[in-house]
Amino acid sequence: MEVKLLVEGGKMQPGPAVAQQLGPLGINLGQLITDVNEATKGFSGMKVPVVLDVDPDTKAVEISVSSPPVSELVKKELKLEKGSAEAHKYKVGNLAIEQVIAVAKTKLPNLLDKTLKAAVKTVVGTCVSLGVLIESKPAADIEKAIDKGDFDTEINAEKTDLDPTKKAKLDTAFKKITKAQDKQRAEEEAAEAEAAAAKEAAKAAEGAEGEDGAEAPADGEAPAEGEAPAEGEAPAENADAKTEEKKE
Repeated sequence: MEVKLLVEGGKMQPGPAVAQQLGPLGINLGQLITDVNEATKGFSGMKVPVVLDVDPDTKAVEISVSSPPVSELVKKELKLEKGSAEAHKYKVGNLAIEQVIAVAKTKLPNLLDKTLKAAVKTVVGTCVSLGVLIESKPAADIEKAIDKGDFDTEINAEKTDLDPTKKAKLDTAFKKITKAQDKQRAEEEAAEAEAAAAKEAAKAAEGAEGEDGAEAPADGEAPAEGEAPAEGEAPAENADAKTEEKKE
């Protein structure tokens, strides 16, 4: 029996998915969780695919750990908890090409890609969806640059060592980008608040017009039934009574 899980490295917790599938087989779940955490402790802070191969007869469990998804490896490089909710507009990090190559090398055995260059492009594609810059540029632009051969030297050399000076420059560049993004967010929030206030004011104005919409009767015109007469005007029924008196 095979059970596939995605657990946090070194921090697997008891859950219904495992209990429902393995509980009836008489597996010691406490010991299993301990063994899985031991097998995945090297991936602390990341989600890790784990496959449990269970022998129903002997109760033996074989644990196979795969490397984390590309997105988890990218987030680990940047110390991120999650990607951007609006990846096309707001960026959450800035990778060096050396870091991209390092992630690609880690994942290559588990990818369908046959070459490191293809694996690098796969990682770059993940950066696009996460809202991560590469070399201070949009990841989509880096993908095109890779196709042109701009990073062949680094990829062919499998360069993964990142110079601290370069890393500092990338961090400084991203701080400026972050500052510009924060300003843009503030402007957008202010515009949204202004639009909402204008909408509420318009609704209030419409309500006021509805309350004041009843018109006073024209001069010399009897008011509608149930309506008070204009100042200085006799009620309609009194006017009729006077007419009858004159006839008599």
